[in-house]
Amino acid sequence: MQHRKIAFIGAGNMAHAIIAGLVNHGYPASMITVCSPTPVRREKLAEQYGIISSDDNLAAVKAADVIVLAVKPQMMKDVCEPLQNAANFDQKLILTIAAGIPAERYNDYFAHPLNLVRIMPNTPSLVGKGVSGLFAQGKVSEQDKQFAQELMQSVGSTIWCQQEQEINSIIAITGSSPAYFFLFMEAMQQKAEQLGYDKQQARELVLHAIEGAVELAKSQNDTAFSTLREQVTSKGGTTAMALEQFYNGNLPQIVADAMQSAINRAEEMEKLF
Repeated sequence: MQHRKIAFIGAGNMAHAIIAGLVNHGYPASMITVCSPTPVRREKLAEQYGIISSDDNLAAVKAADVIVLAVKPQMMKDVCEPLQNAANFDQKLILTIAAGIPAERYNDYFAHPLNLVRIMPNTPSLVGKGVSGLFAQGKVSEQDKQFAQELMQSVGSTIWCQQEQEINSIIAITGSSPAYFFLFMEAMQQKAEQLGYDKQQARELVLHAIEGAVELAKSQNDTAFSTLREQVTSKGGTTAMALEQFYNGNLPQIVADAMQSAINRAEEMEKLF
């Protein structure tokens, strides 16, 4: 991976995940700066990974080749506008991991046409198992696209979106989906506790069951999920009775509706910022 000076504006969990992935893959810590108005998070990152900590966004942006915008969408405009006086934006790569803000809006925030890539990561990036969707504005070079891809591959896998609206689909499929799975796991744990297992036992049983199912699916990569489900299900057996309850509750449609709701909200957010 090419080494460039990177400035992270924001020191939250996703910035932490990407910084950890970069440093753990050998990226020079001395070429990474993290900026945040409060010292607690950024100084912890500096201590843990040997990177540079700063409260001066403008100085960090001026010195950087790559700027990673890692702040909440509602804060983005206020964070970006004071950076308009940083020079040579046409030579910098801008990466944003905020949901709901269209790429062109950043041109307004910075009062300058940008080389910008939108990135939609997810929280498993914190353990190197993330999935990130990427979309590049038309003027972004192939070299910059490659850098953005390799940066996010330090925390998981990547997929490029050919149209910007595909980012909203990525949000529904991978960005929000860890919460779907955690809700299912939460419900299973609660039932296990009702059956007499203590909290830790119930959690471990659910985790091992989920891990085993994922590893089995990965080991049979050419086998459809529906076939894997059928292989567990004996006609008239216990699994069949459990699945009948899911189908009676119309689980497939509930999942589809939930994912569409995530897409609809992402589209609404695009009009807010």
